[in-house]
Amino acid sequence: MSLNKDKYSIDNTDYTVGQDNIQKWGFDIHNSVFGVSAGLIGIFLITILVIDPQTSKAFLDGLKWQIIGSFDSLFMWSANIFVVFCLVLVVSPYGKIRLGGDDAKPDYSNLSWIAMLFAAGMGIGLMFWGVAEPVAYYTGWYETPLNVLANTPEAAELALGATMFHWGLHPWAIYGVVALSLAFFAYNKGLPLSMRSVFYPILGDRTWGWPGHIVDILAVLATLFGLATSLGLGAQQAASGFHHVFGIEAGLPLQITIIVVVTLLAVVSVVRGIEGGVKVISNINMLLALALVVFVALVTFAISMGTIPTTVMGYIKNIIPLSNPIGREDEAWMHGWTVFYWAWWISWSPFVGMFIARISRGRTVREFITAVLIVPTLVTVVWMSVFGGIAIDQVANHIGTLGSQGLTDVPLAMFQMFDALPFGNLLSMLAVLLVLVFFITSSDSGSLVIDSITAGGKLDAPIPQRIFWALTEGAIAGALLWVGGTDAIQALQAGTISTGLPFTIILLIMCVSLVMGMRTEKHNKS
Repeated sequence: MSLNKDKYSIDNTDYTVGQDNIQKWGFDIHNSVFGVSAGLIGIFLITILVIDPQTSKAFLDGLKWQIIGSFDSLFMWSANIFVVFCLVLVVSPYGKIRLGGDDAKPDYSNLSWIAMLFAAGMGIGLMFWGVAEPVAYYTGWYETPLNVLANTPEAAELALGATMFHWGLHPWAIYGVVALSLAFFAYNKGLPLSMRSVFYPILGDRTWGWPGHIVDILAVLATLFGLATSLGLGAQQAASGFHHVFGIEAGLPLQITIIVVVTLLAVVSVVRGIEGGVKVISNINMLLALALVVFVALVTFAISMGTIPTTVMGYIKNIIPLSNPIGREDEAWMHGWTVFYWAWWISWSPFVGMFIARISRGRTVREFITAVLIVPTLVTVVWMSVFGGIAIDQVANHIGTLGSQGLTDVPLAMFQMFDALPFGNLLSMLAVLLVLVFFITSSDSGSLVIDSITAGGKLDAPIPQRIFWALTEGAIAGALLWVGGTDAIQALQAGTISTGLPFTIILLIMCVSLVMGMRTEKHNKS
């Protein structure tokens, strides 16, 4: 064992950070963060499985909905603040600051950079909800946004606009705040790439004590539980896809097999690192996604192209009414969808934000925010217009399974839409492959993030440590499915979403701390 003392400098003042790291068995871990995180993970999982998955799910669901119902305005206004904060930074003098200093160069090409941040941020979610969410809003499957009359042209426009509201500027602003803060303090102030570092202007040396430990521990728990939840639910969706396309029984053995395969491929990726693993798989992701959306758009050209203006107008016209939590007559819809989404994005922000920060050295603040907010939003407009527009058209014109039965099975909605299109089986096979590759990207990028946090903010965690966390994610998801099935996975999801409340406060404070740090930076005058 050895105790590391690392020196850093901020505002030309040198100071020492006691990392309290242990180097043993090929690991390099921050003792307090790793130990407490691992212990809490074990206690939480044992509680879910021993008490009874159904009872745990009921309790955590109750807690989740109590938080959503009691703090809805906090979530809604905070998300609005994050959007405004990011847009103000773009036009402010701080936009000229370059992450890493004036002479820093980007580590990755624009295409690879965008591919990685998009795949880690929400790529898999677009596969799951790209068809189901617009159809749900259009048909009133679970209430309708702004109480619009279901199954009308107005409902179609609002359905696409509301879907974009949940997947556009607001979630990417949440990610952007965390990513920019982490990148700035790591690359411009020389602090460890860890959540605690962002609060140095406020906490001072206490950042390296228990206040900082708590922030990092919460980040580890939210990241690991969020990834395990996605692996579990994603395995069920992929299994449904295999059953739909190939007729393979979508039971527990197939779901566990999918988790094992995805986890092993993620291990290979994390061993190879960002350059040789994550970047390659993210580029494959983008090529497959581009091929899928282009092909679908071509075979339904008139519908797809005609829907893009509808989506854009629906988003622009309704973004302010949908952002306002006051006096809403559709409160049940707002709680069930918008506040739920905001809590989920916020709970995922440590993971996605830290990964984006890791790959963003050399970008100016203006370039960074523009890319993180605008580019994914534009891509999502096209994606939701194509898939959501076709799905709504099928429902409106009674075409295929969606047209005759409506939204009956969320994981199968995309495959049911493909059935009514030319080359439907080919599209479904490509979609199943894309789902699996997106999950590999989420798992490997998440493992690298947890490695960094539990190593005290270091970027080069040892390979055994990377393997440990990648295997841990898969093991948690597999164990929960094996013992408790969907109830256990959904209990974990409810617990993850509940962490959105403390992280909302953390992100608001983060905005203040980032401005305090930027005020000390000598940015470019050009």
